[in-house]
Amino acid sequence: MAADLITIARSGTRAARAALDVTAQNIANASSAGYVRRSVSLSELAINSVLSQPGAINLAGVRVTGIVRNADMFRQSEVRRTGSDAARAGAEVQGLENIESAVEQTGVYDAITDFEAALKQLLSDPTDGSLRASTLEQARTMAQTFNTAASSLNAVGEGLRFEAQDGVLAVNTTATELARVNLRLARASDASSDRTSLLDQRDSLLEKLSGQIDIATTFAADGSVQVRVGGSSGPSLVNGGSAATLAMTSASDGTIAFTLGGSAATLSSGALAGKGQALTELAGVRGQLDTIAAGVISTLNTAQTAGADLTGAAGQPMFSGSTAADMKLALTSGNQIATAPAGSGANSRDTSNLVALRSALESADPAGAMDGLLFGISSAVAGRTVTRDALESIAGTAKVALQAQAGVDLDEETINLTRFQQAYQASGRVMQIASDLFDSILAIR
Repeated sequence: MAADLITIARSGTRAARAALDVTAQNIANASSAGYVRRSVSLSELAINSVLSQPGAINLAGVRVTGIVRNADMFRQSEVRRTGSDAARAGAEVQGLENIESAVEQTGVYDAITDFEAALKQLLSDPTDGSLRASTLEQARTMAQTFNTAASSLNAVGEGLRFEAQDGVLAVNTTATELARVNLRLARASDASSDRTSLLDQRDSLLEKLSGQIDIATTFAADGSVQVRVGGSSGPSLVNGGSAATLAMTSASDGTIAFTLGGSAATLSSGALAGKGQALTELAGVRGQLDTIAAGVISTLNTAQTAGADLTGAAGQPMFSGSTAADMKLALTSGNQIATAPAGSGANSRDTSNLVALRSALESADPAGAMDGLLFGISSAVAGRTVTRDALESIAGTAKVALQAQAGVDLDEETINLTRFQQAYQASGRVMQIASDLFDSILAIR
């Protein structure tokens, strides 16, 4: 009996010590990012009787069957999925806000309306040199603002592509680390604390990956994970101890596409998908800006060449170029503005060609087109911001739900620490009593 008590008490001290170690780890890592609260899994230790009752079971204490991570795989998957959606929306909104700033702050709309106002002023006295000079400068300013807007949009595109390439490098680095963790998990013991640390690393790397791209995961019995990109049927990024390479290509319009191990990869969530969507929006905005600039150039040049300038010479094209980026003022003097109809003499006060020029410009309505472009960008930013905020709220709720289960509660761990200390002391006391009983039995004559 005393021997059985010693066996039971010894198993109790071992279990309590293991529980104390795990509790101490929880307390020490309470603020560690990615740490999942652990607990000790215990079970009864039973042995068969011998001789008279060979089929009977006798309890002989407790044993540690493993270290359990208190994390629900479904909740972890939800954190990755919702976080990936929120990252995509956030990256897209940031890109759209940069596009909006690039177009608004350059003042293209104001430059167009100022030029139209200068043409209206010139109607009052087409031979006034100061009015002609002012109109020419407004034309130059308008061309320069188109140039600046195009340059600003180029800068936004370069920034987005740089960030996307940086994200691709981060994905490849994380995938390589995850492949190494897979190899270590395959060699780790089921009940070891090192394995639980590896599982924490695995989950942290998966969450990091999901922030950049949308992933589908398949877990093996040993804890290793296979990762596919773009859904369960997409190309494999991590399989066992090997990782494929994600690459990015840029098209002539500045949009981007991705390949994984040479195969096309379609991203629907994650920051890389958001940057790709922002670059697609940028290409559309740049196309609209070029269309407006081309319309201004064509309209004014057609009207110019149909009239005569202040010296009586045939009107020359006012602008060169065909896009917002290469639009340039071609006239060198205000006298070259063709206000009079073709065939008019020098210093003609006939403004019929200027009226036709203004009428053509009014019909083309570049100011209205520019206002529509700005309104479209602002509306897109407002709409996407609402979506982003909603997705971030959903992602935050998912994180809170996981944290409630996997996070460390210091109050609870303090109680556990006291409880397991008492269990350890109680088991030690039982061992002492068993030893005293054994000595007393031996002392009986």
